[in-house]
Amino acid sequence: FAALKPDGSVVTWGEHASVDDVKDEVATDVQKVVATGSAFAAMKRDGSVVTWGGSAYAGNYVRATEQLRSGVRQVVGNGVAFAAIKSDGSVVTWGAAHFGGISADVAGRLQGGVQEV
Repeated sequence: FAALKPDGSVVTWGEHASVDDVKDEVATDVQKVVATGSAFAAMKRDGSVVTWGGSAYAGNYVRATEQLRSGVRQVVGNGVAFAAIKSDGSVVTWGAAHFGGISADVAGRLQGGVQEV
C-alpha cells in the first residue's frame, strides 16, 4: 500500500512497497499515487513521475525515464503496466507488453490528442 499525506509525502507498507530507492523523491510534492499489482507511480506537482516496487509489475521504468521527467498530467495503471498522459496529449507506457506496457503497435496514434486513458 501507499498513502499520500496532505503535505505531499508518501507512506508505504507491504511487500514491494518500500520507497528506499526513491525516498527523497517522494518526500514532498506528490499529488497522486497509482498502483499496479506490486508497483507504484507517484505523480509530482512539477509533472514528473517516480516509480518503485516490483520490476515485473512496472516498478522499473528505465525505458520511459526521460519521458516521465516533466509534463505528465495523468497516470493510470492496470495489473502490471502504467500509462501516462502528457500535457501535449501524448501517451507514455511502461511495464508488461502483454498488458499494454509497450504500445509500439499504436505509437503513432498516441503522439497527441489523447484526453483520457
